[in-house]
Amino acid sequence: MKRTAVVTAGTAGIGLETALGLAAAGFAVTVVGRDPGRGAGAVERIDATGPAHPARFLPADLASLDQVRALARTIAADHAASGEPLTVLVNNVGAMFAEHRTRGGVEASFVLNHLSPYLLTELLLPTLTAGAPSRIVNVTSGAVTVAKRVFDTVEPPGGYYGFHWYGRAKLANLAYTLDLADRMDGTGVSVFAADPGGAATDMTNGTMTDPKIVSPALRLLWPLVRRTFERSTSGPASAAARPSVVAATDETLSGRTGIVIGARARPVAPHRAAADPRVAAAVRRLSERHAPIAPA
Repeated sequence: MKRTAVVTAGTAGIGLETALGLAAAGFAVTVVGRDPGRGAGAVERIDATGPAHPARFLPADLASLDQVRALARTIAADHAASGEPLTVLVNNVGAMFAEHRTRGGVEASFVLNHLSPYLLTELLLPTLTAGAPSRIVNVTSGAVTVAKRVFDTVEPPGGYYGFHWYGRAKLANLAYTLDLADRMDGTGVSVFAADPGGAATDMTNGTMTDPKIVSPALRLLWPLVRRTFERSTSGPASAAARPSVVAATDETLSGRTGIVIGARARPVAPHRAAADPRVAAAVRRLSERHAPIAPA
């Protein structure tokens, strides 16, 4: 039976390198992105490696929850029609913003880094369960360590600092990942988080160079922080994709779930707050409120 994989934000950077790694492992890969031109380029690059199965592109703006729902319907219908299992879903999408912005009335960082992958995953759970054994890989970030751990509302108290809000959205998604792993235990669907560590990407070369993304206290140390950051993000995107590829393919992980694959592509302990049942419960309530599985 053909193994299939879907990689969101898979047309460039870490997502494309993840797609290339999965194609090399024998998967039929679908990459998801906003730009058809970049999508065509990604498919061409994957197919140029001589994979066992041709790649394909599906367009979707993952900052729009309506488009996430449409994407899920398309993927589910395609697999139902073909009879092929959905073996792997890699939620690679993520973004950071220097200035506060919203999408659909909800703060944009929280939408892209948590609500979008949360909703896509929940809508595809029947397809993933039908294709079991299957895996879900949610891409996390070391930025969870600077996050406020309050999830009563989408927007935390205090000023807007893109790096901290990005970390909070990633913390929400990591808490969801561990919670989902518990929910899916025994179903044949394994759930993992993958931390890419540092890599030179559009986000790291753009938004991450703006000192306004951190709180004033940290901004005072910006020269040191920036030098440290530049050293940590000097690696290639292919190395940063390795944790996701390992989480999706490593046979030693078969039958296991709820594991975080760290930047060195080995299991690491999850961030303490993400494993807190109270955080998971608050994130679950917030997610269900702002990204209902069956919208009214």
